[in-house]
Amino acid sequence: MPEEPVATSTTPAPTGSRSPVLGALGCGCTALVAVLVVVLVLVVQLAWGSWGSTDLPRAAPEDMASRAFQRSQEAYDVVGFKRTVEPGVEDIGVSTENTFSSGFCYDGGLLGLEDKTVDGAYRMSHSWALDHVPASRAVSGLRRLHQHFKDNGWEVTSYREGAKGQDWDLFVQRDDGAERMSFTWFPDREYFTGGATGSCAYDPEWENGDVGPAGDHQSPPALGPAQRD
Repeated sequence: MPEEPVATSTTPAPTGSRSPVLGALGCGCTALVAVLVVVLVLVVQLAWGSWGSTDLPRAAPEDMASRAFQRSQEAYDVVGFKRTVEPGVEDIGVSTENTFSSGFCYDGGLLGLEDKTVDGAYRMSHSWALDHVPASRAVSGLRRLHQHFKDNGWEVTSYREGAKGQDWDLFVQRDDGAERMSFTWFPDREYFTGGATGSCAYDPEWENGDVGPAGDHQSPPALGPAQRD
């Protein structure tokens, strides 16, 4: 008798199942898309920050210098100094000082990775210093300054009360560092320094071909106790 064929049965794959290869490809595509999204977000953030770095106000160097000086004047009064410091400096780090300086402003480029100057943009700084400042004046003055800036919306980036014989430092900023101020007292020399740096601005009178940052020939008024009515 002829052998009857052996019955075979096949079980169909469950509906909706997929092969391991296709699954791996799907996971890989999802991961790739996630990475691309993260990169795109970073690029947009960097580009936005770079665009903002050159979106500067137009202001005359005299006005920006005056703002920096007023910051120093305010700090000078908070410390409680009574002496008057005439413009200029004879010996940096030794004598009294009351000077302006101007610096370049920089653009990070589309991705924030460049470091180039912005034509016509500048930032003004005011520096001052006093000699013969004893601990009785410097210590209490710096502590008042520290509290003053905290109470008035400044970010204290560094504050150090030096141990015996060590320097005292205070560094503050606001608007993400657009404005900065710094103070140091050197007890070994009884020397107190202060400085205020303003935000960047465009010089309205800047012309192509001009050399150096705008406002580098400003002279401050005398720095002393504020006149009150």
